[in-house]
Amino acid sequence: MEIQYVYTKKRAEFGRQCIFSDRPAELLVDIAPNPDALKEFVERDPVDRGVQVVQEMSEHDVNTERFETDSHGLNHAEGGWPKDVNAQEVEQVIRFRKKVEKDEMYISTVQTLGGQMEHCIKQNNAIDIYQDYFSDVEIQASEEPPSAKTINVFKDPYKDRGVAHISWYPDGPTKLAIAYCNTDFQRAPKDTSTESYVWDVINPNSPEMTLKPVSPLVCLEYNPKDAHILVGGCYNGQVAYWDCRKGSQPIETSEVSTGHRDPVWKVIWNQSKTGTECFSVSTDGQVLWWDIRKFAEPIEKLYLDATKKQDASQAQGAYVLEYEPTIPTKFMAGSEQGAIFSCNRKGKTDADKIVAVYPGHIGPVYALQRNPQFPKIFMSVGDWTTRIWSEDIKENAIMWTKYHQSGLTDGCWSTVRPAVFFTSKTDGTLDVWDLLFKQNDPTLTVQVSDEPLQSLRLQEHGRLMACGSQGGVATIVELSEGFYAQNRNERNLVNTIFERETRREKILEARHREMKLKEKKGGGGVS
Repeated sequence: MEIQYVYTKKRAEFGRQCIFSDRPAELLVDIAPNPDALKEFVERDPVDRGVQVVQEMSEHDVNTERFETDSHGLNHAEGGWPKDVNAQEVEQVIRFRKKVEKDEMYISTVQTLGGQMEHCIKQNNAIDIYQDYFSDVEIQASEEPPSAKTINVFKDPYKDRGVAHISWYPDGPTKLAIAYCNTDFQRAPKDTSTESYVWDVINPNSPEMTLKPVSPLVCLEYNPKDAHILVGGCYNGQVAYWDCRKGSQPIETSEVSTGHRDPVWKVIWNQSKTGTECFSVSTDGQVLWWDIRKFAEPIEKLYLDATKKQDASQAQGAYVLEYEPTIPTKFMAGSEQGAIFSCNRKGKTDADKIVAVYPGHIGPVYALQRNPQFPKIFMSVGDWTTRIWSEDIKENAIMWTKYHQSGLTDGCWSTVRPAVFFTSKTDGTLDVWDLLFKQNDPTLTVQVSDEPLQSLRLQEHGRLMACGSQGGVATIVELSEGFYAQNRNERNLVNTIFERETRREKILEARHREMKLKEKKGGGGVS
């Protein structure tokens, strides 16, 4: 069937541009179905057809303003007392209690409550809430290769200050207190800020709290018994403490006349019933004990005198302190001259207070810490090497690292694994050592900063390491699982290593003593 449509146009309009316009629909041809052709087709049932019915969408990136949070402390006072009774006055409280105990309803009320309390106690005793359900399941060693990644960076709002010290919040890895100070003698600009800060780990934009001491803080420590209390050592030799619930100003500061004469390089909380005692060390050679309830003067004093005569003129200045709460009367200090002092606070005589002096390092001792699981073993960091000591060997270290190209600035043991320790260097790298993996070289070296690292602090769970640089930048590094997951037999293996090295050093020491004795006898025969 042929379809034709005739399109007519005037000759004068040939060559002109086409102008289109709307017009109603027009039926040109209507073709009726052919019944004969329909018989040649086979009906298809069912029929599959692909249809694209996806909704069209668009994606856009929008940079919104960051939501900033701010935390404020509230002082919660004890309630439930009548208005005329002051809960802080012991006499009023006792008088009120006696009055209540004489009441007729007192005995019946206590008996009623006693039954409920007895029921709760029986419930608690029915189940051992401290039961370890999976003690027989062996922990599988991690196959993950050693690694570390940066998870947050905290920058000092002011320039020309380094991170002098870092302290983690005792109740979890949520906050850290950082002391900022330019420790180069007389090189700090006159307008340098004295402020230090408490940072929230998840908010590096602005500090959660500002600490305003009279002089820049060189060290800062949280109280392990009360997470709201901080104690800090100042560059001018004073010691101050803060209550985070009561603002930025220190609650009390020690007197200049009774404190240290040099910067306070280390302050540690002491094991005491009240939880208010601490002690500090400085390069003036003094170790001073303080009670924050009365900061007027120190409660005790000790000079780091190697002659054991407590002579102030012979005292050696110290940078670091080491204190183990399980040995409350003993502590250690690392001096500027490289010696390591083992001291006993409760020594009866001056000679008893300095128990031993270890030869230490060529230069100042920058870090000193006991192994958390083997208190008789301790490490020291100084010059270009790290040394591991045993209390039983006074003449020499039992293990040591190679001499590095860059100087070492700080170090610490892992809080979880006894075979792992960390060191920081002036080239900005963090070295992670695993004695079970290899002893000649670090297991992992991480370039944390382009500037020298000054301080290290490992969080209690052993997963997060805070590193402070000379440029005022604190970096939190997350370690791979292998560095904080302890194998079941690790403690025994590490103990075997330490005992073997201690025994070897004792044999060498005895041999050296024997050779000296022979030399003396030989010299006596010749004369």
